[in-house]
Amino acid sequence: MFELKTISRHAGTVLIGQLAVMAFGVTDTLVAGRYSESALATLSVGSAIYMSVYVGLMGVLQALLPVWAELHGGRRLAVLGRSVRQALYLCAMVSVTGMVALLNPDVVMRWTQVPETLQAEVNHYLAVLALALPPSMLFRMYSTLNQALGKPALVTWLQAGSLLVKVPLSIWFAFGGFGLEPHGAVGCAWATLIVNYAMLGLALWMLRTQELYHPYRLWQALERPDWPQIRAFARLGIPGGLAIMVEVTSFTLMALFIARLGTVASASHQIATSLAAVLYMLPLSLAIATSSRASYWLGAGTPHKARAAIITGLVLAGSAAVILSGALWVFRHALAGWYTTNPEVASLGAALLAWVALFHLFDAMQAVCVFILRCYRVTVTPLLVYGVLLWGVGLGGGYLMAYEGLLNQSPAPTPVTFWVAATGALALTALIFGWLLARAMRRPVPGPLPA
Repeated sequence: MFELKTISRHAGTVLIGQLAVMAFGVTDTLVAGRYSESALATLSVGSAIYMSVYVGLMGVLQALLPVWAELHGGRRLAVLGRSVRQALYLCAMVSVTGMVALLNPDVVMRWTQVPETLQAEVNHYLAVLALALPPSMLFRMYSTLNQALGKPALVTWLQAGSLLVKVPLSIWFAFGGFGLEPHGAVGCAWATLIVNYAMLGLALWMLRTQELYHPYRLWQALERPDWPQIRAFARLGIPGGLAIMVEVTSFTLMALFIARLGTVASASHQIATSLAAVLYMLPLSLAIATSSRASYWLGAGTPHKARAAIITGLVLAGSAAVILSGALWVFRHALAGWYTTNPEVASLGAALLAWVALFHLFDAMQAVCVFILRCYRVTVTPLLVYGVLLWGVGLGGGYLMAYEGLLNQSPAPTPVTFWVAATGALALTALIFGWLLARAMRRPVPGPLPA
């Protein structure tokens, strides 16, 4: 297969870094679960709101990957550097937007009927993460740039190293000690804030000192905002970011609806979403690597090589998904037991993991397809598909089955109904995205992305 070694190596490097970042969430889940059921429920609701905001904004910046990869493929190095500087304005806009959203979550919590006993702690948790958002967005720009250049290792080293700091900080801030009062789930947020600023500082130092970045002249004086270029970025990034936000909120919002079922339901759902997110890291890494190589070859004027790289990426993603889903099905009871000492939570968590195993098969394929579609400028249609299927069929269908009843069936107030509906919706999404990608690859190559 064309570029098998390159895509595998790129994806493997990205995966290590992504797993390190996901280990942040797994660490917080384990720490909060050991601290108390209330802390775990707070983390479940708070992280659902945070991820709904963060992932959408991250997607806006991640959508710049094909822009920079095409400029890299076309050897337009100085233009790439100016493009990065202009993207700083976009990064500032999304950071402010995210902070405002995180500091005002009350409407969402009232709408989803989050228990009042959790709301104050969730507000405190999100206020800390609002301060951690700007460095996180800037580091996402650094990560996207390195992925576009085919040099993800520099990002991976920082992400893996930061985990060594995050774990002890989360434990210390949550449980207290050495003169520090215990803060529970909020302590995990303080640990994240410290780590985010440390990672950004190291990233800036590397941009300044590493010879890899010198040809792009990144450190020239910041130009005035080039609004036509920023608008072009936004036309590409905003639909992509909204699509990712809809995708993620289609099941993170489940946490808010499930919260009314009690702490056992919320805690078990947190276990399921935590492992689903970890599994998602492999197809996400393959999607990043494949779209980077496809855009590189499109920028170099060789679309047939781009198509060959895409086929390789899809085959790798499908094969890996089958293996991971099978392993999750076999070990679902043992995995649920790692997260909690409560047998009721562990039992319900294992039942949800059975559905997560099937969910991941479709999640893997649609993730790779939607990233590649951006290389061909197809961004609005995936957003519409996500909205109709994941929000309408998945989330809406799960809510009806759980609380209202559907097709003459009595309501089944359990988290399982939400995962059943979400899995069916994602299966349809994967089929539609596959069809869209097949059409896009047969069309003439789109014109150059904004430079």
